[in-house]
Amino acid sequence: MAALAWLLIPLLAAIGAGLWGSWASRNRKTAGDGIELDGYARFRAAMERPEAVDGYEDVQRPGVAKRSVALEKSASDAV
Repeated sequence: MAALAWLLIPLLAAIGAGLWGSWASRNRKTAGDGIELDGYARFRAAMERPEAVDGYEDVQRPGVAKRSVALEKSASDAV
């Protein structure tokens, strides 16, 4: 009789796994990709605006000296 009790454990585990598998693979009604695509379109529109690029040099950060790294020359370049 004890052997039958031990056989019930894997049987119940298999039934539980089957129930969970059928629940996990059910068809869900989702909103689709519309929300993500709208957000991506807004991002692209913001990146294509000319004022987003033109205003880049005017950004001031506190505690950081305003200078252009591209125009600086190092001591080794001057020789």
